[in-house]
Amino acid sequence: MLTDVEAEALLLSLRVSLVAVACALPFALAAAMLLARARFPGKTLVDSALHLPLVLPPVVVGYLLLTILGTRAPLGAWLLQNLGIRFAFSWTGAALASGLITFPFQLRAIRLGLAGIDRGLGQAAETLGAGPTDRFIHIVLPLALPGIVTGAITAFAASLGEFGAIITFVSNIPGETQTLPLAIYSAIQSPGGEAEAARLSLLSISLALVGMVLAEMAERRTRVLVGQ
Repeated sequence: MLTDVEAEALLLSLRVSLVAVACALPFALAAAMLLARARFPGKTLVDSALHLPLVLPPVVVGYLLLTILGTRAPLGAWLLQNLGIRFAFSWTGAALASGLITFPFQLRAIRLGLAGIDRGLGQAAETLGAGPTDRFIHIVLPLALPGIVTGAITAFAASLGEFGAIITFVSNIPGETQTLPLAIYSAIQSPGGEAEAARLSLLSISLALVGMVLAEMAERRTRVLVGQ
């Protein structure tokens, strides 16, 4: 059984991960379409920049967010004063940090799905009078669905375990930014918190395992549905 504080950290982690994945998905889809279908100067550089969160220490991502969107940073201060939007030390900032860190997971999966689509299908549809929007909705999107689903679930599972970027950008505030990994960290730092840390670690392992299994099952299921 989980205590109220532990349950709160779990629910916050689920909310942060869900918002992170949902908000990053449209951008990941657009970037994957650009990289998979377009040719332009500097494409390799753009591709590398979009995948930087995979190789950068998460603390660096959190620090960059803090210097840009912190309450005393130029952009962060402007958003707070003029629009009332605050990311630093808020759960929305945790979602933003998680979304950036897990963005490449969605991008890579969707791009691989798009790369496997026969371009002849789109060309045939174009000769029959289908416009770009029709081709995207009725051909590209359904055939890319396995990659989209797999990327979203994998990113969700990875977001549940994000630590460095979140604690750097939004700190470790119980009830506001203390996600499951941060709750584990707090338990380790507290005298006699070993049992709590072990319990929460087991929960994290279980969630990660379930996420990976669901990603594999979802990919197989969606491939069957779209006839791949």
